[in-house]
Amino acid sequence: MQSQKGLSRRDFLKAVAAAGGTLALANILMPVFAQSDAAGDINYWHHFTSDQEFQGLEAVMELFAKKYPNIKLTQENIPNADFMAKFTAAVAANSLPSTTMVAAERFPDMNGMESLVDLTDKINNWELKKNFPDNSWDGITADDKIYGVPAFSFIDWMYYRVDYFQEAGIEKPPTTFEEFQDAAIKLTDASKNRYGFGLRGGGGGQGYVIGMLEAFGSPIVVDGKAAIDKAKAIEAIKFWSELFTVHKVVPPSAPSDSFSGIMEAFKVGQTAMVFHHTGSLTDLSTTLGDKVMTAVLPKGPENTISFLSYQYNGVSKADNLEAGWDWVSFWGEADPGLAFLEKTGYFPASSILANDSRVTGNKLYTAAFDSLKIGRVRQTFVGYSEWSTNVVLPAYQKVLVGDATVEQAVDEMISGLEKAL
Repeated sequence: MQSQKGLSRRDFLKAVAAAGGTLALANILMPVFAQSDAAGDINYWHHFTSDQEFQGLEAVMELFAKKYPNIKLTQENIPNADFMAKFTAAVAANSLPSTTMVAAERFPDMNGMESLVDLTDKINNWELKKNFPDNSWDGITADDKIYGVPAFSFIDWMYYRVDYFQEAGIEKPPTTFEEFQDAAIKLTDASKNRYGFGLRGGGGGQGYVIGMLEAFGSPIVVDGKAAIDKAKAIEAIKFWSELFTVHKVVPPSAPSDSFSGIMEAFKVGQTAMVFHHTGSLTDLSTTLGDKVMTAVLPKGPENTISFLSYQYNGVSKADNLEAGWDWVSFWGEADPGLAFLEKTGYFPASSILANDSRVTGNKLYTAAFDSLKIGRVRQTFVGYSEWSTNVVLPAYQKVLVGDATVEQAVDEMISGLEKAL
């Protein structure tokens, strides 16, 4: 089980001082590339989705090719929904990629398949390790062994349409679930095909459902055992589903809306609020300009839904370990980190990069620093990916489309969790 503690801005940036302050920052950010003699062919599996993410990856790969001209790197995009199935099949067929993206919630399962190379010694001897907050390693560590390097971070927050808020007479973004629901109702005008909120009821929506359970005070797993509080879970699913079934403040497509659905609806003005993370910042701010603003996610009755997590890169085949390590560690360097930031808006994992003026000088990132103060690391466990994707999400979708009651859905989630564990 991972730590649930938050991370303050001071903690996140304290490595800057350890690196020697402003002078060290200036030296680290120098765009100088010393070519390496490392050689070989490696491939990289990832599940990037948006155009901005692909542009960011391309920028990182171009910089990598300059520094490592003798390493031939091939990227392979695996759809997010299919990633674990394909990775599991690759384990069975002994056909793993050289390197792979590792989502924190998938790490327990990937590590449980003994599919990742232990990088502890390399990381502990890596001069840039000091630039990363201590808790950034939690999501990629098991039994005191570290299996990957943080590439960038996810800070959950809210995007909202400033112009729509002004039209509705709403002075500030909601800070509680009650305020959020009220705002969504005021912002909805179905006759204009305008809705208060973009609900992710399709692929990827399971994380929000589980977040709701915790926001209403229900634990998920305690001491390795299923611990969902049924009464609190019913409250949570009732609230989250009634946005669609009762209040009608989300688009009719909500039960099937995945990432692309909620993002497109927000960009074209169909929705006034959407929950996502910092990775959508560049896309939305480029499209909407000063019409979009960011805010800390509203707090639930008992807990926050502001999660902080990291995306990692690991080595999954040791036949060319040195080249694989060169690639995954390269993401921690300044130039690729800033290139990826500029293309995507993803908040840096490195505290050195988080202190760059392109972050600190951008008012849209204020909510990210505020979220860091209260953000929690999402709980993960072996079986989490399977349970969340194939039990939690379908059960919730049944409520949305009228095929199950809230209580039936919660019972399905509880029994599925017990089987998963």
